[in-house]
Amino acid sequence: MMKTDIQRNLAAGREYLGVDKIDGPLLFVKNTHPVGYRELVECVDSQGELRLGMVLDSSRDVVVVQVFSGTSGLSMPGTRVRFRGRPHTLPVSKTMLGRVFNGLGQPSDGGLAPMGEQDMDVNGRPINPTAREYPRDFIQTGISVIDGMNTLIRGQKLPIFSGNGLPHNELAAQITRQAKIKGAEGNFAVVFAAMGVKNDVARFFIRSFEESGVLENVALFLSLADDPSIERLITPRSALTLAEHLAFDEGMHVLVILTDMSNYCESLREISTLRGEIPSRKGYPGYLYSDLAEIYERSGMLKGFPGSITQLPILTMPNDDISHPIPDLSGYITEGQIVFEREMYGRGIYPPVAGLPSLSRLMKDGIGEGMTRDDHPHLSSQLFAAYSYVKDVRNLASVIGEEELTPLDHQYMEFGEFFERKFVNQGHHENRSIEETLDRGWEALSLLPAEELHRVTQDELDTYYGRIADRRGSYGDGTGERD
Repeated sequence: MMKTDIQRNLAAGREYLGVDKIDGPLLFVKNTHPVGYRELVECVDSQGELRLGMVLDSSRDVVVVQVFSGTSGLSMPGTRVRFRGRPHTLPVSKTMLGRVFNGLGQPSDGGLAPMGEQDMDVNGRPINPTAREYPRDFIQTGISVIDGMNTLIRGQKLPIFSGNGLPHNELAAQITRQAKIKGAEGNFAVVFAAMGVKNDVARFFIRSFEESGVLENVALFLSLADDPSIERLITPRSALTLAEHLAFDEGMHVLVILTDMSNYCESLREISTLRGEIPSRKGYPGYLYSDLAEIYERSGMLKGFPGSITQLPILTMPNDDISHPIPDLSGYITEGQIVFEREMYGRGIYPPVAGLPSLSRLMKDGIGEGMTRDDHPHLSSQLFAAYSYVKDVRNLASVIGEEELTPLDHQYMEFGEFFERKFVNQGHHENRSIEETLDRGWEALSLLPAEELHRVTQDELDTYYGRIADRRGSYGDGTGERD
């Protein structure tokens, strides 16, 4: 053991009376023993109330501690600080499924604290990149625009870029209710973490999962809007710690949904400002990229372990700006993105997923024969190409008027309307199989002449195009319900 480690172990539990400065959720303590980064801290006020914190910065001169529950009521001379000599840990167990916790992993559903099978560091365990397996297996969400064109793959991290007022919470709840891996239904779990959400949103999630009967297979970590903002920095780490236990110790396939990562980043900016750090783009700290990567990279599959972690982070783009630092940096770290479009939402389309800026970079490796259906890759490519042309035709029509369009352009306009109303649009509780999703895609393509379909093979045209063409009127008004 290194000398510094021996000194730290001897000093673990050493307590200091009084702090030198209190600034927001931060405590500044001078003249301490050598303290480790992210070490767990106990803070006791003059009334004997215990609060947990974590070391944010450690130097010879001063130690900066972030207090999870805030510093309200603490006084500089009356506060006792005790360094635990170890990082913040979470007792984890499979029995945590079906429970609701706060951002620190403490029960908030009125039940007893679960008996943890082991205590795990919430900061995660380092993963050797060579030990990772390449993601390949298809996760069916029951949502056509995702399964058909932006397929989620087991072990992938695929964020949803939304905006204020758009139905990302409804989509998150629907994916939680419906997501499954074929052949692994009994070994699939969801870990749901919400940061900075309002009480009514938290109640919506809990009620949605209870009514659908999936709550017993979901663990919720809720950091509400009226909770200390510093707690949001721990919430995704607590959720991912449980996910790692379920995946790599219990052998389960875990889908982790994190919403809203923008609230997380706002808390990170707040703490950075209080620490007096030099700001980077739009006031965010320069380490925003590495901090997000630390969270996003806690997903994937490992060789020799049957389980997996798939991440679906959700973030709201300020002013719908996709070039904002949060979505911009997230796009560099993750394998694609699903982008919401406000104009589609205004026309009553749910989910309002924009067809062209959305993509899943791992989709090609998880679809096709033996995984979804043999026509899936070519069908998806053809839908993208045709919808891209629809956007061009609509722009042209806005300039010269629809009456000046060619007959072929009118067919593309009809295709675009059908594609949005019958393929993209669906009910909030509608769970479509991948076969139904692909059939709807072919039904949309049947509105176009066969000679326009250059990205599908002749065999696929013979098998699906003709068979689907006579079913174009078999669906209702676009709500996802059949006549």
